[in-house]
Amino acid sequence: MEKIVVNDSNERLDKFLSTNTDYSRSLITKLINNEFILVNGKKEKASYKVKENDEISILDGFKEETNIIPVKMDLDIVYEDEDIMVINKPSGLVVHPGSGNKTNTLVNGLLDYTNNLSDINGEERPGIVHRLDKDTSGLMLVAKSNKAHQILTEDFSKHDVKREYYALIKGVFPHNTAIIDAPIGRDEKNRKKMCVTAKNSKNAITHLTVLRRYKDYTLVKLDLETGRTHQIRVHMAYIGYPVVNDPLYGTKKADSFGQFLHSKTITFTHPITKKEMHFECDLPDYFQTFIDNLEDNGGTYEQ
Repeated sequence: MEKIVVNDSNERLDKFLSTNTDYSRSLITKLINNEFILVNGKKEKASYKVKENDEISILDGFKEETNIIPVKMDLDIVYEDEDIMVINKPSGLVVHPGSGNKTNTLVNGLLDYTNNLSDINGEERPGIVHRLDKDTSGLMLVAKSNKAHQILTEDFSKHDVKREYYALIKGVFPHNTAIIDAPIGRDEKNRKKMCVTAKNSKNAITHLTVLRRYKDYTLVKLDLETGRTHQIRVHMAYIGYPVVNDPLYGTKKADSFGQFLHSKTITFTHPITKKEMHFECDLPDYFQTFIDNLEDNGGTYEQ
């Protein structure tokens, strides 16, 4: 239970709480209506004008009704505290519910794991500050408190959250480094795809570093200066080196694992403690085994 003693007076209860807590206005209204917020031990309306020395109690145990069903999942939680989580998302897992998929998403798993998720993005995206494509694996941030969510959103917009991706691309890339600076917008011929275009597009910049070359492939590290939808996959296909096993921008013979693209590291300032945080995770077994087989079959050479 959380308790707040009022210092200022003559402000609506719901407005006072939205200013003095991390709860959203909509959640505050639900808490008041369901008697999980009491003033001096009694139920009051949202329009109640708070008075100096009023004691407001926010009771524990409220579970907001939602159309999203919690589903038990074996989540790979790399880090967790009261405000954030860092998740290692497997390839094949959709981040949040959408058309035709309401149960098999990361959000369903998060809702089963905890009731403490930010609600800024609405009931279908609790805790979701950013996302990865369904078949992109690796690290992503989840916000548990609204305050953390708001700060992280600002940090993402300012590009203060640094992410490094590993990708296996088709072909032997001839340069050790490259910068792909090409605007991305919706593909007018296929609305499921994005493309490099000058029309209705946003600037997109990807930094590429070669890690290892093989006979027909290149393992690369990619740093995003911007965060457009499908940015890496679009940029790699645009320069003629599509991500291996990408069914949308590469070969149509891709198997169910999807593109060999992995969010390898993430570095950021903790939104509450202000501590510098850095995490990294290994490639998925399927991705790593594919690379190991390239090594075992010879024909490899380093940068």
